[in-house]
Amino acid sequence: MEKLYKDEITSYIVGNREDFYSKLLSKADGVASKISEILQKGNIDLLKNAEKLVQFVVENREAELTAFARQEGIAWAEHSLTLQFKLEWVHAIRRTIWHYLKDYDEEENAHLSISEFRKLIYQMEKQINDSLDQFLNSFFISYSEYKDELINSQRKTVEHLSVPIIPLSAHVAVLPLIGIIDVYRMYTIEEKVLTDIARLKIKTLILDLSGITDMDMEVIHHFQKVLDGTSLMGCKAVITGLRPELVRKMIQLGVTFDDKAEMKGTLQQTLPEYYKPELS
Repeated sequence: MEKLYKDEITSYIVGNREDFYSKLLSKADGVASKISEILQKGNIDLLKNAEKLVQFVVENREAELTAFARQEGIAWAEHSLTLQFKLEWVHAIRRTIWHYLKDYDEEENAHLSISEFRKLIYQMEKQINDSLDQFLNSFFISYSEYKDELINSQRKTVEHLSVPIIPLSAHVAVLPLIGIIDVYRMYTIEEKVLTDIARLKIKTLILDLSGITDMDMEVIHHFQKVLDGTSLMGCKAVITGLRPELVRKMIQLGVTFDDKAEMKGTLQQTLPEYYKPELS
């Protein structure tokens, strides 16, 4: 009986599609004016999607509901649509479902006893609310995951741009490092250095540290591994611009780079030794 009841409600709503759309829009004033804009911006048809959501919710099709929620989350995140609109829209759908459930029961279930009617209503109320909450939960998780991936991708792009390996000649390049070096950025430096040594066929890489005032112990050890990797790639590392503050810290920690790289003074002093422009 319950399944038949759900199917009948779905058919009742779909059969009154235009009225359903009208009632839904009247309950979501803040979204109604944005229907065309959202369709144009994200190719998202809110009314058709609302009808699909209602079918999944009323008929308790959990797998399809979750998949649809994740699809919607990605679409809204991808096109930077406002979450406030989504919340208002789903709450309007909730209220509209109940409006049609009430109308259907008044028309079709007059023959049921009060106890049977109450039991049926209670079951439907719990299922509809649980299903809509499940939809919103899956939607927000998907939305958040997409945004996090986008932010990480953008951060990685920015970090790669902050590791500019500049070719000086066919086999010599310089890497000026500036700002704070944390472990995350050191991983980016490692990836960029090893990749570009192979890609550019670099034989000598000058790493200028004049823009670095401090490194913690973990970063220093990771930097040593980068130097080891540089050597394994058949590339000579040359370090310039070590600042007094960093040198003092390295002395206190008992670590050094001189067994892994050639140490020079400033970049300006070092460049003439390695940069010899070809005569035309």
